[in-house]
Amino acid sequence: MANFKLTKDNEIATIWMDQAGSEVNTLSVKMLDDFSGLLDQIEQDKDIKAAVLISKKDNCFIAGADIKDLMAIEDSKEVEQLSREGNQILMRLSKLKKPVIAAINGACLGGGLEVAMACHYRIATTDKKTVFGLPEMKLGLLPGGGGTQRLVKLTNLRYALDALLTGKNIYPFSAKKAGLIDSLVHKEGLYQAALKVAAKPIKRQTKKTSLVDKALNTKAGRNYVLKKARETVLRKTRGNYPAPLKILDCVETGLEHGMAAGLEAEAMGFGELHATPASKNLIGLFLAMQENKKLKNNNKTENVDSLAMIGAGFMGAGITEVSIKNGYDVILKDISQQGLASALKTIWTDFNSLVKKKAMGTVERDRLMAKIKTTTNDEDLNASDLVIEAVFEDIELKQRILADVETRCKKSTVFATNTSSLPLASIAAKAANPQNVVGMHYFSPVPKMPLLELIVTDKTSKRARQMATNVGIKQGKTVVTVKDGPGFYTTRVLSALTHEAIKVLHDGAKVEDIDNAMKDWGFPVGPLALMDEVGIDVGAHIARGSLGEMFVNRGIEQDDTVQKLAEAKLYGRKTGKGFYLYPKKGRKSVNTDIYKFFGGEERKEFSKTDIQNRIGLVFVNECVHCLEEGILFTAKDGDLAAILGLGFPPFTGGPFSYIDATGANEIVNTLSALEATHGSRFTPAKLLVKHANDGQAFIG
Repeated sequence: MANFKLTKDNEIATIWMDQAGSEVNTLSVKMLDDFSGLLDQIEQDKDIKAAVLISKKDNCFIAGADIKDLMAIEDSKEVEQLSREGNQILMRLSKLKKPVIAAINGACLGGGLEVAMACHYRIATTDKKTVFGLPEMKLGLLPGGGGTQRLVKLTNLRYALDALLTGKNIYPFSAKKAGLIDSLVHKEGLYQAALKVAAKPIKRQTKKTSLVDKALNTKAGRNYVLKKARETVLRKTRGNYPAPLKILDCVETGLEHGMAAGLEAEAMGFGELHATPASKNLIGLFLAMQENKKLKNNNKTENVDSLAMIGAGFMGAGITEVSIKNGYDVILKDISQQGLASALKTIWTDFNSLVKKKAMGTVERDRLMAKIKTTTNDEDLNASDLVIEAVFEDIELKQRILADVETRCKKSTVFATNTSSLPLASIAAKAANPQNVVGMHYFSPVPKMPLLELIVTDKTSKRARQMATNVGIKQGKTVVTVKDGPGFYTTRVLSALTHEAIKVLHDGAKVEDIDNAMKDWGFPVGPLALMDEVGIDVGAHIARGSLGEMFVNRGIEQDDTVQKLAEAKLYGRKTGKGFYLYPKKGRKSVNTDIYKFFGGEERKEFSKTDIQNRIGLVFVNECVHCLEEGILFTAKDGDLAAILGLGFPPFTGGPFSYIDATGANEIVNTLSALEATHGSRFTPAKLLVKHANDGQAFIG
């Protein structure tokens, strides 16, 4: 058995998991077959009284199912049967008369957690790499190995639904408190502690149940929780994601009709979800993100151990945080001690919140904070191999900083500018070594947003590009490289979307109708609410630049309304007023006063489809323009960046996958009809027309 090795000592068997040729253990059909054979062996061997299930991998128990294995199966009925057979094996494990103790260190996710939950006792390490979770929902699936049933039984309904419907990571202390894990131990003592548990009759502590959970454990209480969960799911997903509702169905079936019925519902639901386009697209997104990590190399000349950060504002603090958290030492430079203190406070607050959740230890927090050296002295940057700058969006300021870095640092020092719209060629126009200049466009808030848009010019060297790529991936980002141009890719296509939202508002639509239509289309927030979040003043600044000029040349007429909103101090959430009002207490509401900038308070009814076609397809068309002009290197890059950076509906797979699924011909026809009604800004991109005529897919 290539995946397992069985050893025996003093009536205790140890099952060592060690998947050959892989850094992690993953569940596969072969692994489950091997595991079933091991259960036969343990059951039949009279000398074995108990068993310990443990991994030989450094930081992984079982990382989950083999997704590529799953994707290779075309018949969803086969997937359904796979879930059913897996559940039979895990049910057999759970009913084994000889107790099996799961000894967990590292990742215990998806099917891995389902295996652990089927064991009779779970002991885990407090190591920072130890993490639990059932993330199947993020792939458009549901846990197909008993996860919807056993998690509820081990914890409680509220805790289980939160974990199942978010797919979030669960850390050791939270898992122990909830009853998911029975005991915790230091990493070095895991195996001995597991053997000690196995040597005695298993005694699991009775979990404490709060009065609220006791009340919710009645039939009426359970029905109330499930009803509220469905309402929340529908409000958040707008019906675009079938997996969360199917998960709720499985949980409800198990509670109402018993575990066997719940497991059967799970198997059937697993097969049904596997067949959905949403699942295929979400799995494709996951695999693309995994593939992106392979862009990193270990070439010494293209990697650094430390970096310098110029600018200690919100972005600079965020970039510093993800850098130190992922192994870098950082020299953080600002013009004022006050700015540095503010950045340190921001990072400390983020880390301290993890400490309070017991997801990080105080020693680890202090060790990470010690990796930051703050300074107001320019000379402290002299030895840096990589300098990242995150100051205000001002070309002259960025040029001055670049000139200073080139004067004091090595000729080989790479200079990365964090900009969302300023052309890289303009920033590097006076550079002595333009080959060392790259753009690293991070998204706010940096610790949470997964995308790094890397901008290169024709002069950018392979070394500078690769160094920035290596840093971004090590920081935990998905790195998409684009060519320099007005607004690059993400800012450019987002500007096209927000510009059209403003036009629809001018035409008489209501603020909430525009935002709700686009949320129904699949965006997490509407375009007007997004402008409030980003800052209307920021949008005005971008519109004044070269991006506005380029749009005018394409028939997208200049609109100074956003500029007027900014002049009126209607910046959005940060000032409490924008398209919405943001009271200190209570929910936001539409700022009806803003309609005076858009023709008055009298509003018209617009069809949801018209709003979605105008705003959604102008975005999609702009994405194709970017590919046509060489701003994007591949359509896959365009899909990744649009989803991870801008929230384009993930269930579609991205704008280019959306075109393929809808049909390029249908998109062209809709755009042509919009062009006839609203003007040349809807003229289909030439590349889109070509794909429609040739019947050629963008992703294939």
